[in-house]
Amino acid sequence: GSQPSVVLVHGGFVDGSGWQGVYSLLKDSYSVRIVQNPTLSLEGDVAATKMIIDAQSEPVILVGHSYGGAVVTEAGNDPKVAALVYIAAFVPDQGESVETILGKSPPGVTMMPPILPPQDGFLFLDREKMPASFAGDLSADEGAFMADSQVPWGVEALSGTVSEAAWRSKPSWYLVATEDGMIPPPAQRSMAEQAGSTVEEAAGSHAIYVSQPAAVAALIEK
Repeated sequence: GSQPSVVLVHGGFVDGSGWQGVYSLLKDSYSVRIVQNPTLSLEGDVAATKMIIDAQSEPVILVGHSYGGAVVTEAGNDPKVAALVYIAAFVPDQGESVETILGKSPPGVTMMPPILPPQDGFLFLDREKMPASFAGDLSADEGAFMADSQVPWGVEALSGTVSEAAWRSKPSWYLVATEDGMIPPPAQRSMAEQAGSTVEEAAGSHAIYVSQPAAVAALIEK
């Protein structure tokens, strides 16, 4: 068959530029495109993702990091999408949102990312806490840059619910970041198990797609 296309979907508080390392490792073998989510609403981000999917040749491998997992869970129902890859990501089921997942963590697991109260319908992470919780294995300078260049994350994106979970009909893979300070690893494993994903683990922070691009690219290739 034809060579797969890879579509990379970022999460909240960041933009698509964090995928550059993964892109560089895959671009010589695959058609690779990066979605720039508006992150205003789940519906809008799914639409932005489908615009990129529609422009690709089949089959599409759809990859989501963090909140991007919710986006690919919905957008992955597109008939061009052959498989889903979750990178330290949320994996909602039908009727679930990132917000509902944060409210029902597994027994003994606390889901407490340092999200500040909403401002005019948008969310930010605490600038002082973001480097350690989000980017613990990046340099201090890189973590500070991520904190100071945050993309406002829409409350409607946090609360947007999935209408149909693509992982129920398509194969999925999941990379657990074992040093994640945003989504606790036990919660990642629980979501991956629910989705029936093929699971791999790597030592890395929530920003594992930036810090460990080789591990991410290897799973996508699988």
